[in-house]
Amino acid sequence: MPESQYSFDNPVDRYPHIHPPEELVSEPGRDSELDPPADHGEGSYRGSARLAGRKALVTGGDSGIGAAAAIAFAREGADVAIVYLPQEEADAAAIADQIRSAGRKAVTIPGDLGERSFIDDLVSKALDGLGGIDILVNNAGKQIFCPNLADLPDDQFDQTMKTNVYAMFWLTKAVLPHLGPGATIINTTSVQAYLPGEVLVDYATTKAAINAFTKALAQQLAPKGIRVNAVAPGPIWTPLQPSAGQPPEKIPDFGSQTALGRAGQPAELAPAFVFLASPESSYVVGATLAVTGGMPTP
Repeated sequence: MPESQYSFDNPVDRYPHIHPPEELVSEPGRDSELDPPADHGEGSYRGSARLAGRKALVTGGDSGIGAAAAIAFAREGADVAIVYLPQEEADAAAIADQIRSAGRKAVTIPGDLGERSFIDDLVSKALDGLGGIDILVNNAGKQIFCPNLADLPDDQFDQTMKTNVYAMFWLTKAVLPHLGPGATIINTTSVQAYLPGEVLVDYATTKAAINAFTKALAQQLAPKGIRVNAVAPGPIWTPLQPSAGQPPEKIPDFGSQTALGRAGQPAELAPAFVFLASPESSYVVGATLAVTGGMPTP
């Protein structure tokens, strides 16, 4: 493992080439169930006050990419609210402890983003807890593999759309009145938007939609001084993968198809989110920052 995100390691060997067991865990998956465990940057991310005084709302902030972004934001000086499913309380508590250990305020908001009625309540709690919002990260996602379209249940397609697309629309719309010039919105898309897997038809469809939403909204909000961008991860080792996100036979070699020959870790995504949230990226609008281990994107 790297000593910090600034270590000049060989990227091929920066993290171990994982070979997880061919097993699935119950959805939505928890960090405590991951074998091997994921790295969110707990021991390596070093901040430099790039987000001092900022207030961030991160969905899916209990584990995986959202957790890594939340930890990095806090170590860069931001207060952070994380949104997560109630059954992920233990993971959320661990990330909240990481935020507080960085000397920042942590706000935990359990609930289901696929329920429209939850959105206004979560925004109100985030505003009350943080005293404002100027960074919104739409990261929470649902991914369940299905080999045949004929077997894809209508309710699964609907739930994936609601979690990945509708929630992004609902939450962005609800937060927008509270954002001012200098605020940023970052959406998590995926390499699946460009190289869709045959067993992830519904998931890949939502990620392509997120790309279009990001680019269109970026044009709309840029004149107001609000920047909208996206991060496109490749195969990153998170609880999403073994909780029916991938067929079990593909789990042991997860990430081996990349140019680096390994899966990425959530910690490797955190600097991308920090860059897009910080003033350093002030001329970056409507962009998709690919962090894919070499898997090609347009």
